[in-house]
Formats: sequence, C-alpha cells, structure tokens
Amino acid sequence: MSEPVEIPAFPSPLRWLNQPESWAILGEDTLVISAGGGTDLFTDPDGSAQHAQAPALVGRLSGDFTLSARVRLDLESAFDAAVLLLYTDDTTWAKLCLESSPQGRPTIVSVVTRGVSDDCNSFAVAGPDVELRISRLGSVYAFHARTDADSWDLIRYFALDGDPEVGFLAQSPLGEGRTVRFEDIRYSPHRLTDVRSGE
Repeated sequence: MSEPVEIPAFPSPLRWLNQPESWAILGEDTLVISAGGGTDLFTDPDGSAQHAQAPALVGRLSGDFTLSARVRLDLESAFDAAVLLLYTDDTTWAKLCLESSPQGRPTIVSVVTRGVSDDCNSFAVAGPDVELRISRLGSVYAFHARTDADSWDLIRYFALDGDPEVGFLAQSPLGEGRTVRFEDIRYSPHRLTDVRSGE
C-alpha cells in the first residue's frame, strides 16, 4: 500500500486509486499528474465495457465544502482530460472534466456513474485551461466551471450514494498519455447558498 500523499492546500491525506506514470506537488497548491496511454474511468451505458485504469489521487473531506482548481493540459487526442473526481467505489463516482471532444475542442464534460455511466457535454471553451469546482451541500453535490474571473457556471446538480472521496484524475483513453496540471487548488468548508447564482 502506497504512503499517503499530502498537498498543503488540501486538508487531509490523499491516496492513489491507480498509480500515475509520474507525479509531483509544486509549492502549496499545484499537483501534476502524468497518465499513460489507454487510461480512462468510464463504464459504457450499455454495459459493454468498463474502464478504470486512470490515475486518480483522492482524499476524504467532511461536511459541506468547495474544492476548486485551475486545470491545464495540452489536448491532443479525443477524450484526453483533466478531472475533478468524486469517488465512492468502482460503480459509484462522478467526474467534472476539461476534455478534448472528438472534434478536438476543449469541452466541459460531466459524467455520473451509478452502475453505468452517463456522459454530458456542456460547452466548449476557448483554451486549454479552465477553473473547475466541486461543492457539497449536505447530501447533494454541484459541479461548476469558470472561464474568467467573474461567475461560476453550473454544470450539474445531483446526488451520489455513499460518502465519496474527492480528488484529481488524469486520463488519455485513446492517446499515448497526457500530463495534467491542477493549479491554485483551493478548499473551503463553505456551503454555497445558491448553486445557480454564480457565487
């Protein structure tokens, strides 16, 4: 069993679900993960295939919270992605992604898996970096994305069984591998008052 990982900006120890090709913690609030080729976390809605090879670093957060990071990666192959992750077990989890679409556009994507995965593309963004945020409000969760310094856009508002761990994932399902930077990682034990207000 690998040693717990400490990120100063994250308030609890983290653990690897799958080991990356390489990783680094830079300063107080930056994590770098390199995923190998053929790595993914996805269960096809028709049940035909389950993929769970992507490296992910997750930890336990208690109570209400927000966790955000600016994610950066060079998107080369379809479905390359930087991901904020909620993870209960291998059949119950949720991803908020900056992902390369099959058309090569950086896209905000969310996936919620309850036995099998769904797959929802929200909108394309102009560049290879964006801010992503997970919030917990009691028994429910909210995914937000932000492309400028103003307001957060609601991507998804949903419930998820269990008490999921929270963290960071890199994937390159069809490519030869991808390195992801999670910068300006921020945690707050703050409950959002309105998931749709942009706060």
